[in-house]
Amino acid sequence: MTIETRFGIGEIVHHKQFDYRGVVFDVDPYFMLSEEWYEKMAKSRPPKNEPWYHVLVHESNQTTYVAERNLEQDHDKSQISHPLVARFFEQYSEDHYIRKSLHTN
Repeated sequence: MTIETRFGIGEIVHHKQFDYRGVVFDVDPYFMLSEEWYEKMAKSRPPKNEPWYHVLVHESNQTTYVAERNLEQDHDKSQISHPLVARFFEQYSEDHYIRKSLHTN
């Protein structure tokens, strides 16, 4: 079963409601955290049956978990400053990050 997502790993996004930039480092096809987290954190009650994204927040040490409907493409081509960028990505190329290979020798 293939789930269509609007954004891929390595894409730079903008949070429409909270006005921050970040880079997607993982994607869930639907909401996968606890009901308790959803009730406490997802105040706008975004749909659980659509994609959710794990995002490294620019100029922060934070990561966020964001519903697809709250994100849009970020048109700023500058890199994201976050201490975990090098953990997930090999390099930056024009307007996106290239994911590190999952293979280790």
